Amino acid sequence: MAEPLPPTRPRIPGSGLAKGLAVTLRTMTKKTVTAQYPDAQPELPPRSRGVIGLFEENCTVCMLCARECPDWCIYIDSHKETVPPAAPGGRERSRNVLDRFAIDFSLCMYCGICIEVCPFDALFWSPEFEYAETDIHELTHERDKLREWMWTVPAPPALDPGAEEPKELAAARKTADKLAAEAATAAEAAELTAQTAEQPAQPEPPASGTTTTTDATAGTTTGTGRGTTAGTTPVTPEPSKPSDPQDGAS
Repeated sequence: MAEPLPPTRPRIPGSGLAKGLAVTLRTMTKKTVTAQYPDAQPELPPRSRGVIGLFEENCTVCMLCARECPDWCIYIDSHKETVPPAAPGGRERSRNVLDRFAIDFSLCMYCGICIEVCPFDALFWSPEFEYAETDIHELTHERDKLREWMWTVPAPPALDPGAEEPKELAAARKTADKLAAEAATAAEAAELTAQTAEQPAQPEPPASGTTTTTDATAGTTTGTGRGTTAGTTPVTPEPSKPSDPQDGAS
């Protein structure tokens, strides 16, 4: 035989309404948790899946990210170039050169498979998420745009205080130092060219073996070179006296 149910208390009319009002009053006295975006920016974790950045120097065009993408939203174009031998007598090698790397974020579902399968650490997550567009075609980010997102990627935390510097930071610093050195060299060359153009032209010295004399009577300058005369005043020879006939008779 089943046990009888315990007796229920009689419900007071309006008790449910009173409980609802009590919850409302308790919530009204607490601080709001609604973030007034975009006036208040959300505090996201450093490894949030916002947008994908491309570190082009590490990309070898292996096509693993494009093949493993379940949405087929990664577009890669490349061509082959011949590399001369590193040592005399060696053979030439060919390497892939990246022409296009684009991601269509209107198709991307942010699964992160492309970043996980990349064997050379060329793709990274950036916490930036404010890249909405009014035109869907603008959501296809080309390699230049993906490189700009790379500079918003936070630095990975070190595994321990004595760990080596992350290789992506070392590669980025090496590239930045190289570009800075090239810019400094170009600036020095431009400054040297400007200084050379501002200097007045100096008069050429006289040729060797040339003497300069001044004629006091005529007030002209004569220059005598090697066996030549230039700018000299002509000298008129004096007329010869007629011969005396007596000299011939004697």
